[in-house]
Amino acid sequence: MRTHSKILSIIISITVAATMLLTGCGGGASSDTSSATEPPELKGLTYESEVELKRAEQFSIYNYEGGYNLVVIHDHQSFLLVPKGKKAPEGLPEDIVVLHKPVKRIYLAATATMAMFCSIDALDNVRMSSIKEEDWTFDEPKEAMRSGKIIYAGRYRAPDYETMMDEQCDLAIESTMIEHVPEVQEMIEEIDIPVLIDRSSYEPDPMGRAEWIKLYGVLTDHEKEAAEFYDEQLASIKDLDDFENTGKTVAFFYFSTEGKVVVRSSTDYVPKMIDIAGGTYAFKDLDSDNNRSSQDMSVETFYDTAKDADIIIYNSSIDGSVKSMAGLLEKNPIMKKMKAVKTGNCWITGSSMYQRTDLVAEMILDFHKVITEDDPSDLKYITKLE
Repeated sequence: MRTHSKILSIIISITVAATMLLTGCGGGASSDTSSATEPPELKGLTYESEVELKRAEQFSIYNYEGGYNLVVIHDHQSFLLVPKGKKAPEGLPEDIVVLHKPVKRIYLAATATMAMFCSIDALDNVRMSSIKEEDWTFDEPKEAMRSGKIIYAGRYRAPDYETMMDEQCDLAIESTMIEHVPEVQEMIEEIDIPVLIDRSSYEPDPMGRAEWIKLYGVLTDHEKEAAEFYDEQLASIKDLDDFENTGKTVAFFYFSTEGKVVVRSSTDYVPKMIDIAGGTYAFKDLDSDNNRSSQDMSVETFYDTAKDADIIIYNSSIDGSVKSMAGLLEKNPIMKKMKAVKTGNCWITGSSMYQRTDLVAEMILDFHKVITEDDPSDLKYITKLE
């Protein structure tokens, strides 16, 4: 069984960093380039190519002869994918985790990635979920859990280890939330189950976040489907590449149960989506000191910053209680004074916004219509408050 301690991880990281420095290996693809560095040399394998990544910066995928792939999540993890019927070469660095393709019987705790498995027809590779049927906001995982194809195996911070062992789990895919409970990751690895931490939330470009579909494509032997799906999504917003910003300000937020206003940090992917769509995020100067994607603030601070916002988009994927303009005004009387409320330019997101990371481009197009059209139609993820 593999055991991992913080000290061992540090030692391995230092060793790998030194090796990569001496050999000129390491690093990954930057935006709009498929090969920014020399590929890692692996004893017993012959390098062929690097998977082209157009927007993602947090990982790289290297191809080797015989169908082998090396997935590198930059500065964190490396996985060698071994094709069916073949063996991993001897003498691999200790920090490289070996997985056998196609990876099946996955415990999926990074719930935002489920949609990616659906879009590349790889849902059968997922066996366990960290949330229950009723917590999914789109049909495919709901139906899979209803039929028993996917079973509930505990929350990410308290997984059902016995179920994971009984189901012969091949891989646990976690979000970065697992780093808040490192003892859980250690326990999963101690029962001989590899852990892959999805870091797509650190992508500076929302379409880079969506490009992680290529990583899950190579895990499941659906590389072609993943590349085709992503290219279609990217092409759908190509016309926005040179679109001149309208200057219209957009306030994206929701009210917490404590009565505070929760907004996205300016470095988060949602403000970037608004920018690509042709708008300006109302809290564009709100940086996060602790890498948090969202921050809460007092109603007074919120009002002072967003009172003249041209457009309000209420985050209904977190707080689904707002379904009408009256419902929004009930949240706090101060809302009546806001420009967007007075002009009737208030909207809510659909409940699946955060779970459909595969369809970021379609969400950007919805934002674009709301920002640029007086009476937008055919919206998929945003609804006007009446």
